[in-house]
This record gives sequence, C-alpha cells and structure tokens, in this order.
Amino acid sequence: MSNPVIRCKMRVNTVTHNKNADGSTESENVNLSAVYGDTPENKDWSRWTPNASFNITINNPNAFNNLSKGHEFYVDFTPVKKDDNGTSI
Repeated sequence: MSNPVIRCKMRVNTVTHNKNADGSTESENVNLSAVYGDTPENKDWSRWTPNASFNITINNPNAFNNLSKGHEFYVDFTPVKKDDNGTSI
C-alpha cells in the first residue's frame, strides 16, 4: 500500500442517528471539520490544513457509535493503485 500523500486531523462536530420505526438505528450521519489551534499540536495542523469538512453516512451496524462528538481522528488520503487499464486494484 502506498503511503498517504495528505493527512488531515479532523474533529467530529455532530452525529445524527437515523432511526427505524422500531427505534433501532438505520444509519448515522457524521459531520467532521479540520481541527484548529486550541493546542500546540492543533495550531500546527490548522496552519497546514486550515479548512476541511466531511459528511459521512454510515449504514454498517458494526460501525455505529464509533465516532462521537468532540473526538479527533486522522484522515489519510492514500492513492489507489490501478492496473494498466486504469482499473482500481
């Protein structure tokens, strides 16, 4: 696997649970944004990645409740390998 070409540090802003009629979770919508300079490390991150946002819809029940408001995560952008025909491998 290739090394990431960009690494962002993101903070979860909101997690919205979409419920089925029986009260079980159908999906989660998660909104994240780039961290900003509230600590020495985050000041460095926000200098290089001052603005970013992601919205993720999660449908996998095994992934529910793994992202919660206020938690911070690294998001890596790693190139996808392609074969000679340009198909992702």
